[in-house]
Amino acid sequence: MRYVDEFRDGGLARRIAERLALAVEPGRRYNFMEFCGGHTHAISRYGVTDLLPPEVNMVHGPGCPVCVLPIGRIDNAIEIASRPEVILCTYADTMRVPASGGLSLMRAKARGADIRMVYSAADALRIARDNPAREVVFFAIGFETTTPPTALALLEAVREGLPNFFVFCNHVLTPAAIANILESPQVRAIGTVPLDGFVGPAHVSCVIGSRPYEYFAEEYRKPVVIAGFEPLDVMQAVLMLVRQVNEGRAEVENEFTRAVTPEGNARAKALVAEVFELRRSFEWRGLGEVPYSALAIKPMYAAFDAERRYGIAYRSVPDNKACECGAILRGAKRPQDCRAFGTVCTPENPIGSCMVSSEGACAAHYTYGRFRDAPQANRRGAEGAKERASPAGGESIPPAHRKPTEVA
Repeated sequence: MRYVDEFRDGGLARRIAERLALAVEPGRRYNFMEFCGGHTHAISRYGVTDLLPPEVNMVHGPGCPVCVLPIGRIDNAIEIASRPEVILCTYADTMRVPASGGLSLMRAKARGADIRMVYSAADALRIARDNPAREVVFFAIGFETTTPPTALALLEAVREGLPNFFVFCNHVLTPAAIANILESPQVRAIGTVPLDGFVGPAHVSCVIGSRPYEYFAEEYRKPVVIAGFEPLDVMQAVLMLVRQVNEGRAEVENEFTRAVTPEGNARAKALVAEVFELRRSFEWRGLGEVPYSALAIKPMYAAFDAERRYGIAYRSVPDNKACECGAILRGAKRPQDCRAFGTVCTPENPIGSCMVSSEGACAAHYTYGRFRDAPQANRRGAEGAKERASPAGGESIPPAHRKPTEVA
């Protein structure tokens, strides 16, 4: 299939891997953050890290809109859905994000709230047409990719004069999050998350273009390479980043030229500008309050704003203490660093948002990467067992009495 099969070619992947091995400089470490969850998923699914040189370290970023949605906003959605006159429409992944008190939208639905899964804002608009006696609220989330369809649905409701269609807006902006990461003490002051460059998001860049990233290259001296979501896209982007670092360059390069332009999609950006305005601040899970990082519905369309309609007041809620999702979203930890990962926290029973969406770092690693961790864990268990059995150089445990993880 065009633009798919040729970007999953194993032979080409090995050739790019050979070029990477030649490009990395001995004794140098390269740390690149893939901001978007689509890249995290591709890296885990296709085993990209197995082809990268050991000098290259990929750091997971916060690029999954479901993952970065704070608990308080889910609580707000449940509050809206609990009204008997309301039908709340939402995307599938959002249904399972844990909220306060052990609730989620899925559990609120089981308790009687009329919550319906939709594939698009247009589906929510259709439900509003079909249910004129009910108030239909679209729980709008996502980065710049899904914002234009929300704007289009709202404008269509205005054109049709639908009085029962409302939008609960939770759209957030990618550039503001990248700036927040680069300004954070863990990156800038403490240096616990060293970053040498970014793999820029694909679908977001189709809308906003490549120019918004030029600021990061100039201000922070961090190269950005926009890449598609196929494995060869990611590997080529990493090669381009390695070359920039070696040459001392910090530029915005576009690997995804088949879909991304410098200007982006002018029509989509005009729709967003027509309907939305910047919020002064918005809470991101893992990043905290990020200034001018989200959108709100303009006052001229206040009649369609669910926050105004229902008097929604946001309240920040801390994450589950056992969950390391916040640190994972900042790149400070990996999924396997969380003690709850794969035990009490699984895709079937998530306690953190990173395990909910298929693009979340934890869900991706659980599905594709955790099996690589098993041999290492078994080796550590074997070494520990041998040390416990013969601390002073005595005889080890006889083979017949060894546990499976204790076999040398």
